[in-house]
Amino acid sequence: MKILVTGGTGYIGSHTLVELVAAGYEAVVIDDLSNSQRESLTRVEEITGAKFPFYGGDVRDKVLLEKIFREHEIDAVIHFAGLKAVGESVTNPLRYYDVNVGSSVALLECMKDAGVRKIVFSSSATVYGDPEELPLRERSRAGVGLANPYGRTKWMIEEILCDLAFSDNSWKIIALRYFNPVGAHESGKIGEEPNGIPNNLFPYLVRVASGRLPKLRVFGGNYDTPDGSGVRDYLHVTDLARGHVSALDHLEKTVGMEIFNLGTGKGTSVLEAIHIFEKATGKKVPYEIAPRRPGDVASCYAEVSLAKEVLGWQATHSLEEACRDMWKFESRLTKNAEN
Repeated sequence: MKILVTGGTGYIGSHTLVELVAAGYEAVVIDDLSNSQRESLTRVEEITGAKFPFYGGDVRDKVLLEKIFREHEIDAVIHFAGLKAVGESVTNPLRYYDVNVGSSVALLECMKDAGVRKIVFSSSATVYGDPEELPLRERSRAGVGLANPYGRTKWMIEEILCDLAFSDNSWKIIALRYFNPVGAHESGKIGEEPNGIPNNLFPYLVRVASGRLPKLRVFGGNYDTPDGSGVRDYLHVTDLARGHVSALDHLEKTVGMEIFNLGTGKGTSVLEAIHIFEKATGKKVPYEIAPRRPGDVASCYAEVSLAKEVLGWQATHSLEEACRDMWKFESRLTKNAEN
């Protein structure tokens, strides 16, 4: 099977390409490189020995999408492309609605025209908003009182997919609501390397540990959590990538649309995560407590039994492993910069 991967040079996309090849799939990649580097695809090719047709461009560009569907016999799509920073979505909501929702509508229209009816969508636990129960189940309240525009774009896209599946039963759709991806490939060749100053905890943390940034800011020290810092479900990116392969494998059995959480089922606070990183790597991370960030919630972690039962998937890597793999990737970047 040949899979179109949107946002395929990004953090999660690049790791998923590795797992797709290992599972016997072929992949075609589209990415506008707005928050990733073309080099990541070269590294994936080094890891896998495979070559990937690459199209540099925006998923909102229907002319480009139509060209891809003409030139390749695409069987299914994994849709990663989109903006993902919670704080940025609060300050620039129009951009998030335009890019995230607009690209999804354009993609679905082109898929429909090309006769491609299978898609795995990269959703997010942010659709649960401020949780009314923990751990979060797929049937937990979602789409109500969402804390930020990023989460609302993900919820809107899920609603679009649900309407599409209801309107035409030939569509097979899986939305993966995943929690907080961390880590890097065990080779250290690919990992998370956002352009500019990172918005997420661990990319910022490793840059502080390597001396590229002076100090980590922990946003919020007075949440109703055991140590006052936010609690999240940190999932190794390799486990997350395998989850997409499991979803693809399940698509043929899917009727309409299905939704699955991908997480570890365990909450870890930001301060705990810092200490785990320090223990795993031997590197100190200076930090300070900063005011809460708009759009953040106190705690968010998953109930993951449905993915295990239906997809046959569960997380197997620890946060300690994720920290070691992240540091291997960061050390490689730092070494290359010095040379």
